[in-house]
Amino acid sequence: MSAVPLARAMALAADRYYATREPFGASGDFVTAPEISQMFGEVIGAWVADLWQRAGSPPDVLLVELGPGRGTLMADVLRTLAKVAPAMRAEVHLVERSARLRAEQAQKLQATWHDMLDSVPTHAPIVCLANEFFDALPLTQFERTDTGWALRAVQAGAWDLSLQANAAIIPEPLRNAPPGAVYERNFAGEALVAGLARRLAAQGGAALVIDYGYSGPALGDTLQAIRHGAFAPPLAHMGEADLSAHVDFAALGAAAARAGAEVFGPVDQGALLMALGIRARADALKALASAERRAEIEAAVVRLTSAGAMGRLFKALALVAPGWPRPAGFSMVNI
Repeated sequence: MSAVPLARAMALAADRYYATREPFGASGDFVTAPEISQMFGEVIGAWVADLWQRAGSPPDVLLVELGPGRGTLMADVLRTLAKVAPAMRAEVHLVERSARLRAEQAQKLQATWHDMLDSVPTHAPIVCLANEFFDALPLTQFERTDTGWALRAVQAGAWDLSLQANAAIIPEPLRNAPPGAVYERNFAGEALVAGLARRLAAQGGAALVIDYGYSGPALGDTLQAIRHGAFAPPLAHMGEADLSAHVDFAALGAAAARAGAEVFGPVDQGALLMALGIRARADALKALASAERRAEIEAAVVRLTSAGAMGRLFKALALVAPGWPRPAGFSMVNI
């Protein structure tokens, strides 16, 4: 069998993994923020409502989620919008390729499903949410060898470095890295966010991307696998483990800006959730809860916002159509 570039191997593995396994929750391999607490989706819903109102309250909105998981985030957002923005006519579109996950989402949501963002309509402003989506997109890795840079490919569960790479792809400050250094690019993510930015420029609207990551360019191998709730060697169980990598928010932001969107952030998830009022929401929930439930609510706030948990590792990037207002929780244009 010939070597397969990592990005292609990840795409094949992801299709198999999400089609055959339950990845979410205590019985799966990982827990996402919406599954930790309803507060996450509720404050994101408030973020959507606030931006919509300050943009002039257009009556029709295409509310889109990329990789909606169990549908929990969108359900919490819609419940909040029904309370605080009842005049919004939100048409829900979910970008989800897994038939198994679509069936689970349909138990909570009335929506139109799409394999790709390209088929989402264009007749109204779009508000797009993507929580822990970009980290799972196919990743391209380059490794420095004694003779130059090579494209990392997979063959028989091991790395193959026989494909030479064009050094011009590597940012100039990183090109002379020592042998063994790894540089990552999420070309699929950059292309997707550029397409989304072009939509925003044409249709109006905004997007909110939340994921774990950093601002590059930088060296480092962030590819990881989680199987049965524990870390595993990334190449050992492809198709049977969750494969992901840290998101380069600077690269995503630059791609979006080139395509015509205004880019805000990234900001730490903890700072964003605090700015959006998660503390006040927690206090309101605790006022009506039992002592045990109050402890659970507080633990969720800590997990979502503290620097030692998800608050700093996870970051948020906002893309906004030209002429739309600055989104809440973001203090300035990044690019």
